[in-house]
Amino acid sequence: MNLSRRTSTLMAALSVTGLILTGCSSNEPAAAAKESDSVVVREQWVKAADSGMTAAFAELQNTGDSDVHVVGASSPASSRMELHEMATGADGAMMMRPKEGGFVIPAGGTHVLAAGGDHLMLMDVTSPLTPGADTEFTLEFEDASSTTFTAQVRDFAGAQENYEPGTMNMNMDGSATPAPAHGG
Repeated sequence: MNLSRRTSTLMAALSVTGLILTGCSSNEPAAAAKESDSVVVREQWVKAADSGMTAAFAELQNTGDSDVHVVGASSPASSRMELHEMATGADGAMMMRPKEGGFVIPAGGTHVLAAGGDHLMLMDVTSPLTPGADTEFTLEFEDASSTTFTAQVRDFAGAQENYEPGTMNMNMDGSATPAPAHGG
């Protein structure tokens, strides 16, 4: 009888423990990770400019297991920004243009924003960006999350990012030449 009573007590205790643990669990799914959570911004800087247009550069590292898509950017230093790439135009010359679909940062990889390559284009600088100053940028991701970082303003004479849609082509050495009359 003693063994039977112990077994019954043990079974009752295990049943109560199971009910308590079940009551503590949640049927709600875990919150999905945001794309911005896996992005680390390094080596960020922006080209000095008094007005007009300029560009920002950085290394964007994705520490996650899935590709991340940057679809927009903003900064208090500019009233309008675009994600840009350098690409070969119909005439074979390198030209700067908005990057369709944004930038993809591969899972576990890095996407470099560099002079003469992909970059963040400040289309209308709102106040002078002077060397040594810092300015803030926000990257916007496909899942509507965002991350903000600060970039130092630097003097830089290379890769003149002149941009007038349909009127300027960028050469590999950073110089600009007029585009063909058809805008290509």
